Amino acid sequence: MTTTDVPRSPSGHEGASALAFAPGRALRSGVKVLPEHARAHNRSLVLQTLYHQGAMSRADLSRETGLTRVTISDLVAELIGDGLMIEKGVREDSRPGKPAILVDIHRDGHRIVGLDLSGADVFLGAVLTLDGDIVARAERPHPSDPAEVLPTVIDLARQLVGEAHAPVLGVGVGTPGVVDDRGVVLTAPNLGWAGFDLEGALNAALDLPVLVANDANAAVLAEYTFGGAGDDVLLVKVGRGVGSGLLAGGQPMRGARFAAGELGHVTVGTDGGPVCACGKVGCLEAWLAVPAIEARIAADPTAGDTVLREAGERLGIALAPVVGVLDLSEIVLSGPTELLGGVLAQATAEALRTRTLAPFHEGVRVRMTAQGADIVLRGAAVMVLTARLGVS
Repeated sequence: MTTTDVPRSPSGHEGASALAFAPGRALRSGVKVLPEHARAHNRSLVLQTLYHQGAMSRADLSRETGLTRVTISDLVAELIGDGLMIEKGVREDSRPGKPAILVDIHRDGHRIVGLDLSGADVFLGAVLTLDGDIVARAERPHPSDPAEVLPTVIDLARQLVGEAHAPVLGVGVGTPGVVDDRGVVLTAPNLGWAGFDLEGALNAALDLPVLVANDANAAVLAEYTFGGAGDDVLLVKVGRGVGSGLLAGGQPMRGARFAAGELGHVTVGTDGGPVCACGKVGCLEAWLAVPAIEARIAADPTAGDTVLREAGERLGIALAPVVGVLDLSEIVLSGPTELLGGVLAQATAEALRTRTLAPFHEGVRVRMTAQGADIVLRGAAVMVLTARLGVS
């Protein structure tokens, strides 16, 4: 087998493209890979294997990937030459014969810059390792003038690139709004953007690879790669608004118009309810967004649990059809734990159980993310890892 051959069970993808970020561990495609794509495919497979399993010998890599030792030797030499892989010394073991030399991804050889533009008051940024660990942070106040938004984002990114102290593999950005597969923000009213090529603007300003996605879509990638989520998961991100990111079979779902996951303005009942900012009555966002919950609790501090239970029930009503249609196994909540955890999460799970088909969906898990406020930053890093290395 040569380096243009394809292994038995590929788990990478065919190269560095933002069009299919985070195909992830679940990509076990049975579709034939064309010879001209096989080398990039196999590079991704090797890097993906090392990323999740850690350092191993060339022989181990051959067994794990199904690639021949000749192919592995060739790819490892190429990746070491590219600065993406290093030899880590001889493995200590008692087996007879010449000790094996371990190889691994050069985890300290590059850094990633992540930006989170979803905050109401500040833009967050971080320098991350290839393992998703944050080594430096910075932030900027959210400008009141829409004309200052892009310059502020560029200034934040440039500061972080300067603090990386290693070659920057790329810049990942999670932004509110609807974002297409080329990084164009189709609409983001809070930032004053409509049809704005954010990815192109940042690429030109920074002279680095840039990936841009909706903040909730970035967050679900972080949960998949770093948070232990399964292949079929929906993450609901709750802040000033409500959005969600969805993986089905380990694949991100963005929809025909790139608006998949826009749950906030789904009407969650015909029994009236709060008036939403959009003018409709009974939108999920009017029940579940953080300002809406806090305002109702402030109006009657003794009714806190009732408010949270009602918000959780409405979320369950909105999610039940999604769970039923897609057979999801897990719902992850991202936002203030003091509001979303406990009563609200329990009420969501109960509403799901009563509105979906038992016994198939009664085991759907509803939980808080453990990644806190860093989830979009870490998801932005996954976007870069996948586009640049084929790793997620």
